[in-house]
Amino acid sequence: LSSYPSACTVTPSLSHHSFIHALEPPITNSHPLRRGALSLSLLLVKSTMVSKSSRGPGMTAGGSEAEEALLLPEHEVGDPAGAAPGNASVLGAVFNVSTSVVGAGIMSIPAAMRVLGVAPALALIVGVALLANVAVDFMLRYTRGTPSYAALMGGSFGRAGAKLLNVFIAFNCVGTLTVYLIIIDSLRYTSALSILLAAVFMLITMGIAVYTVFTGTAKMPRMLPDFSTLASPFELFTAVPVIVVAFTFHFNVHPIRAELSKTSDMKSAVRISLVLCAAIYAAVGFFGFLLFGDATMPDVLANFDRSSGSGVPQALNDAARLSYALHLVLVFPLLHYSLRVNVDELLFPGRRPLAADTRRFVALTAVLMGLLYALAIAIPSIWTLFQYSGSTFAVCISLIFPGAIVLRDVHGIAKRKDKAMAAMMITLAVITSSIAIASNVMSSIKGEVKGVSAGAS
Repeated sequence: LSSYPSACTVTPSLSHHSFIHALEPPITNSHPLRRGALSLSLLLVKSTMVSKSSRGPGMTAGGSEAEEALLLPEHEVGDPAGAAPGNASVLGAVFNVSTSVVGAGIMSIPAAMRVLGVAPALALIVGVALLANVAVDFMLRYTRGTPSYAALMGGSFGRAGAKLLNVFIAFNCVGTLTVYLIIIDSLRYTSALSILLAAVFMLITMGIAVYTVFTGTAKMPRMLPDFSTLASPFELFTAVPVIVVAFTFHFNVHPIRAELSKTSDMKSAVRISLVLCAAIYAAVGFFGFLLFGDATMPDVLANFDRSSGSGVPQALNDAARLSYALHLVLVFPLLHYSLRVNVDELLFPGRRPLAADTRRFVALTAVLMGLLYALAIAIPSIWTLFQYSGSTFAVCISLIFPGAIVLRDVHGIAKRKDKAMAAMMITLAVITSSIAIASNVMSSIKGEVKGVSAGAS
């Protein structure tokens, strides 16, 4: 430090940051030992000044509160948003969350309404949306410097919890992206590809439904389930995983939160998005069921073809198919990003970032795309994927894991009502998922038995 006497001559009005900056001259060409000694000296000076500044006003060089304010962090210590605050607004966060929520799950909402009836399906949509809001609220309350959902799980359950979540997110994304490719296959007969449609799928579906009402080809949809078409009342539970998948976006909460200029706005953004998405799901489900009735297919987009027999002009059918094709094209890369990142963390822990390794990035992307394409060919029904993925991976990501974080309560901030709500979420998720899985397995066994009997006869 004696080599820089001018740097040590400071006035009381000079701020701490200016003083430290003055003590840091270029030393790149100095001797290694001298650089090490100087770095150690600077570290000691910084530590001493920070400790003095924490003693309160009047004990530092200037003694002014303005000097003290220079050392106070603008954001919470350890908050990733505090290190690099974003500039996104609440409206931008609402758009991003809504894009994460509204995906392929919307295609099976009309089929779920066909199984349940209009009234129970609407109640289920509202109920799952409320539970999703509670789960995200739990996640945000326990976010203390954690940049991701996996880090949040790791803070409560260690490395094993983080890895388990990575596995579940990877499998959930594989299932969802496979559904995307299956739905894209439903668009192979679309003709007017050169026409870019600005209307969203929901508005087009509503328009088609209104058209059929005025032409007299539509029938009022059932408000309650038709038990005569069900082999067992437990088949009603098979619609629950479909709605759960439709509201699974939790692994995108932290990246979107980090982009906000005020991270506290994330709760408002999530609530607005859930209300918006629930309204979209309810409208698409109702008008899709109104349009096709009991002929509604698990992938309602498959109903919009030339053989639908609904009397709808082909131009409107093409408009619906093309609008959703555009949506899939835009959303597919976002979900594939989550899949690729989680698979990379599982297979290559501790390696340099994926974005910095072009060879690993290209190889992993190609392998995952090939796997997704093969699964889309082997599993042509999106209902099957939604049933098993929603009953296992999606329900854990969206309900069970957030509830478990609250029950674990590593920060000691959970109230009695919070733990009661978390326990209720986990209980409902386990019961409904178990019944749905058992019902699907029994239906599959009965279907195979019927197929064998028909072949023998």
